[in-house]
Amino acid sequence: MESIEVVVGRIGKAHGIRGDVTIDVRTDEPERRFAPGAVLRVEAPSGSTSTLRTVTVDRARWHSSRLLVVFEEIPDRNAAEAARGLLLHTEVPADESPEDPDEYYDHQLVGLTAYDLDGRALGEVTELVHGAQDLLAIRTPEGRDALVPFVKALVPEVDVPGGRVVVADRPGLVTPLEDDA
Repeated sequence: MESIEVVVGRIGKAHGIRGDVTIDVRTDEPERRFAPGAVLRVEAPSGSTSTLRTVTVDRARWHSSRLLVVFEEIPDRNAAEAARGLLLHTEVPADESPEDPDEYYDHQLVGLTAYDLDGRALGEVTELVHGAQDLLAIRTPEGRDALVPFVKALVPEVDVPGGRVVVADRPGLVTPLEDDA
């Protein structure tokens, strides 16, 4: 079975003196991705001196709405501080979907054709930009890039099997304003 790699988190600051780290969670299934024994691939940001290539979850727990994880390869606070900023990846089957039917993996959205409410093609989804608000990056046929907040009010329909998303386009969102055209 074919699989893909997804980002599930980023190591944050050290917590305590025993190697616990906070996790900036980037998955809707943290209990599943950070289960004891899970092996995660590490991606070091530029400038990092970390030599870790994989980490194995020893244990994980929630504390004050933050996920705290102990990795077998991070034995103390010094190692935890050195691991700060590392991105954590895991392999998932290519045909796997999140448990919630209104959630999607990035790879499921990239490549979908975006249509407006009237069925006119707006462009192609090129990326999902993560931040305080997830954004769909759409490249129009004219080569412009547009960012659409990935919320139900603006993206009322996602049809992965049909290869399409519907965007409630407004002038200036994907379609340029008349002054900009």
